[in-house]
This record gives sequence, C-alpha cells and structure tokens, in this order.
Amino acid sequence: MTQSLEVTVTAPVVSFRNPLYAGLQVGLPCPPPSTVGGLLAAAAGGWEHVPAGTRFAMSFHAAARGTDLETYHPLGAPGTSPKPTIKDRDFLALTTLTIWLTEDLGLWQRALRRPVWPLHLGRSQDLVTVRTATVALAASPGRQGHAVLPADVPQAVGSAMRLTTVVSLDRTRFRWDSYRYAPAGTGPLLDTGLATADGRAVALLPPVHPEQLTGAA
Repeated sequence: MTQSLEVTVTAPVVSFRNPLYAGLQVGLPCPPPSTVGGLLAAAAGGWEHVPAGTRFAMSFHAAARGTDLETYHPLGAPGTSPKPTIKDRDFLALTTLTIWLTEDLGLWQRALRRPVWPLHLGRSQDLVTVRTATVALAASPGRQGHAVLPADVPQAVGSAMRLTTVVSLDRTRFRWDSYRYAPAGTGPLLDTGLATADGRAVALLPPVHPEQLTGAA
C-alpha cells in the first residue's frame, strides 16, 4: 500500500483555453498538468517552496459544458488603441478535480489547509474549494474513469491531446506532452501501478516544476 494525499478541488465554472489555436478561443476538456501545478504552487507560496520533483496523478469531471461571450482586449503596437473584441468562450460547469500526491504529504497538507495565495483553476476569477484526505493506494489495476493519463498507458482510451506539462517562470518556454482523457468517463481496467480503494486507476504524471526546463533549448 502507498500512502497518498487525495485532494478534491471543486468549482462552479472553469475554462481552459487551448493555446494551440491562435486567434481562437477553443476550450480544453480538462486542465493541463501545468495548470494544476500552478494551483499547488499558489498554495505553497510560490515555486521556490515546491520540491523540484513534484508529481501527481489526477482525474477531472465536469457535469456540464457551454459557451458564452466574453470581451477580449487585444494588445496593440505602441501608440495604437485596439478595439475590444467579443468572442465565444467555452466553459465547464460543476467541476471536480481530484489530485493524488504520494510524496511530501506533510508539506501539501499544511499548504492546502492554509494556502498562501488564492486558489483558482484557469482564469483568476475561477476560485475553487479544496478538501484533503489521507488515503491508501493499492498496487493493482483500476478503472480509467475520468483520469488524465500519459498517452503511453497501455489500453487507455479517450481523446489524445497535447497539453502543457511545464511552463517556465517567465512564461517564455513550455514543455508539451501527450495525454489521453475521456470526458464522459470510461470503464476499461488499466494497470497504471496504483489504484484507489474504490477501484479508480491512479497514474502519476511527469514532474511539473519549472526547474524541469533548466538547460532546455
């Protein structure tokens, strides 16, 4: 058995823009690992307080999705005044993100009990509620369900996506990785190495700390 901190993050509305579509506001069906890493860093008080090798597993579920209109203020050249633009924005409603951390449990229990910075997912106005519990994970197969998985997990199904895993502190460099996610949930049993007591597959994702980009081109 492996001791883990299970973190349940809920929010009424969230949205995650897909940066692969320039000039369009296309929404992702789940948060990128870099976004979840940012939430943890906010709780800890900044990346300097986050262990460089921090990894986690996660699942995500949204009860509904929709599209609304939002005003965007584009950047312009010096001396110009670009006009605000109205664009569609994809959003997800009544969402639940579950994170499993298997290392530095004491650090994360303290940080998530009394976060240094406000916790949000995606946009700064999308604040979240957080609950934590210590759980035991078994070394056994589990259901894929709503897990966000590395794309190379055998027999994983769902949408194949390129998501940001790491973002540099100055936001000029990114590392993208391949993942799979089934927004509606799915039932295949997967051997990801760990599973919850109720049979959900737990797959640790790559490290998300910006230090992972040190020395990268």
